[in-house]
Order: sequence, then structure tokens, then C-alpha cells
Amino acid sequence: MRQSVFVERRREGWQRLEALLDSAERRGLRSLAPEQIEELGRLYRWVTSDLAFATGRKYDENLQAYLHRLTARAHSYVYAGNVEGGWTRVTRFFGHDFPAEVRRSRWYILACAALFVISAIAAYALIRAVPTDAYVILPDQYIRPIHEKIHDTNFGFNRDLSSVMSAAIMSNNIRIAFYAFGAGIIPFPLPGALTVYLVFFNGLMVGGLGALYTNAGFGYDFWATIAPHGVIELTAIQISAAAGLLLAASVLNPGRLRIVDALKRNARRALTLIIGVVAMLTCAALIEGFVSPQRVSPELRLAVGAMTALLMIFYFGFAGRAEAPAAAERT
Repeated sequence: MRQSVFVERRREGWQRLEALLDSAERRGLRSLAPEQIEELGRLYRWVTSDLAFATGRKYDENLQAYLHRLTARAHSYVYAGNVEGGWTRVTRFFGHDFPAEVRRSRWYILACAALFVISAIAAYALIRAVPTDAYVILPDQYIRPIHEKIHDTNFGFNRDLSSVMSAAIMSNNIRIAFYAFGAGIIPFPLPGALTVYLVFFNGLMVGGLGALYTNAGFGYDFWATIAPHGVIELTAIQISAAAGLLLAASVLNPGRLRIVDALKRNARRALTLIIGVVAMLTCAALIEGFVSPQRVSPELRLAVGAMTALLMIFYFGFAGRAEAPAAAERT
């Protein structure tokens, strides 16, 4: 192949690689969107091959020198992720990737939250109006005479065992989250159907138990007791369910992609969500093990719950938005 023909065919790819490198050098590698980083890696492999081809054909030394410089520039960025420190990766994940993916998946999350709230309100209203409906809505093991506050019954353990209780709570909550996540890909009766059922059932449980304690005269204490950890915990469950629905969507509505390609794409997004969920549930378990059991007023417990809600709104609403202009370049 003549050099002029080779250059004409490959010039566009080289120029695109230069543009990506210029952007990374001006604003840092973190300014590139995930798709741009993948493109950077692909173009790096191409230019490496072009350099080997040009060298083997003994093309002009200036061309070889240009390709060598371009390859060297790209190499430091392509392999930056491999030398990036662990704390840098963690900071990037929680400072940008996780909250950005929550915003991107907001409609899935809001759908799960809406279903949870509707089922909780329905269960609460039904059992408040007709207490015997609890036998229809709730599992038998949750229906028992209530003679004391949930704060006294659930947190009567020795405070020296708080770390053990926190670990047990964390393990249980993470297991539930993975159930909701994994159920999204189960094909019977339809992908995502089991995830929807788990969200619906979880809402019935929370609303139903709230009604039982309210009917017994301990409703205020019930909501105050679950508020400190429950806001984070229930939000995490909705996010994990949304991750499951992302998997289901790749099967039910792959668009122009093959199902396997759509599944790979959405699996990356779902994995980002579920890793963040594990961290959220760890925080919730620490609060439930060490903070919720404290003998403080219901008002203070409600205030802690409100504070965690505000912090999450701020985090998911604004964290990582400084990189939004870079992400907008891909559209």
C-alpha cells in the first residue's frame, strides 16, 4: 500500500485520537465520558498497529515519528486506570460514578419507589380501617399482640453487642438487595416481574407493620424508630430493585441491540448501582446497630432520619455534576 493511500485511510482515526488526548490533557482523563474512554482505548490499539505497519513498510520517518509520539501520548492515558491508586478509584466511584448512574436511572428508581409507597399506603389504610385485614396482608409471624414500643422490643440487646448486631443487620439487608437485583433477570413469568413483586411486598410489610403499631398506640414511636436507618435502607432497596429492572429491560426492550449486547450494557450500569447499594446498606446497618438503639426522644430520632434524607438528596442531586459538561459532549 502506498504511503499516501495509507495516510488518507487512517488520518481520520488519528485526528480523533488527538482530539481525545487534547481534551484529556486540558481537563484530565476524568473529564471523558465512559464511551470516550472506550474509544480512546480502541484508537490506541489502531494507532499501535498503524505504527507497526508503517515501520514494516519503511514509510517516511516523519510519519513514523508522528505515529510514535501519538502512541506514546495515548499509552499513558490508556493504562492510567491500571496504575490509579485504590483510594482514587473509590473517590471517583462515590464522587461521580454512583450518583451519576442514580440520576441516569432515576425513572427506574422512581417507579420502584412509587410502587413501594402505594403498596405501603394501601396496607396501612386497610389495616387501620379493618385490623383483621392484617391476617390477609401480612405473614403470620408478624401478627402478634403488641404491648410495647418497637424500640423496646427490637433494641433490647446488650449495647456491647452493637457491632455484632450491626454486622447481622448488614448481611440481611444486603441479601435482600441482591434478591431484588438478581430477580430482575429471572424469566418466570417475565423478566423483572419478581423484582416488582418484592418491591410491592416490601411496601406491604412496612405499611402493614406501621398500621399494627399505630392501632396498638405506638405508631409515633414506630416511625421514629425506623427513621434514622430506614431512610437510607429503603432508598437502597429501591435502587437495587431498579438495577434488577435494568437487567430486565435489556431483555424485554433491547432496542436495536442484540439481547446479549443490551444485557452487557445494562449490566455495567446495574453493577455500579449495586456496589453503591452495598455501601449504603453498610451505613444503614451501622446506624441501626449503634444509633437507632439509643434511648433518645422520638423527635431526635426523626430529626436524624430527616438529616439523612437531606444528605441523600444533596448527594444524589449534586455529586459529580462538575463533570456534567464533559458527559454532555457525547450527545
